[in-house]
Amino acid sequence: MKIGKHGLREHMRLLAPLFGLIAGVWGLRLILAAANSPQWIIRVTSVTTAVAVTVLLAVLLIHFKRYGGYASVVVIALLLNLWAQMLIVAAILFSYMTGRQNVYSAPEYSLPGDELSHLKHVYAHLTFGVGIGALVGAVFGCLLLALLRWQGPDRSEGSAWMHKGN
Repeated sequence: MKIGKHGLREHMRLLAPLFGLIAGVWGLRLILAAANSPQWIIRVTSVTTAVAVTVLLAVLLIHFKRYGGYASVVVIALLLNLWAQMLIVAAILFSYMTGRQNVYSAPEYSLPGDELSHLKHVYAHLTFGVGIGALVGAVFGCLLLALLRWQGPDRSEGSAWMHKGN
C-alpha cells in the first residue's frame, strides 16, 4: 500500500523513534503512579500530549525531509494515535486480568457496580480514542504542514532553492 511516494512500512520506519517516545511516556506514567508521585506530575506525563507532540514532530520530518504530503500526515496521525490507544488498552486489560489497579484503570473511569466497565473503557479507547485522536491530529498536522509550506521555500543549504540561482 502506497501513501504518496512511500509505503506503509517506510512510514513505520520514519515513526519508529516517535513510537518509542509514546511508549516511554506511557511507561513513565505507569511507574510514577505506582510510586505514588504527586498527581500534578502524573498529569504532566500525558500520553495524549505525547501523541500531539509526536504528530507535530512527524509533520516537521515530513516537511523538512520532503517525505510526503497531507495523505502522509493523516496516516501518521492515525498510526501514532492507534499505537497510544493500544498501549492504554493493554494497561487496562492487564489491570483487569491481574486485579491490580493502575493509572489507566483508575476508578474514576469505571461505572460503579458495572461488571463490564473495563470492556466499555477499552471500547471507548478503540473507537473514540483512535477516531477522535486521529481526526484532531490529522487536522492540526495538515494545518501545520500547510503553514510550513506557505511560509516559503526551504532556504537551507543544499535545497533546491539554492540551486535555482536565487
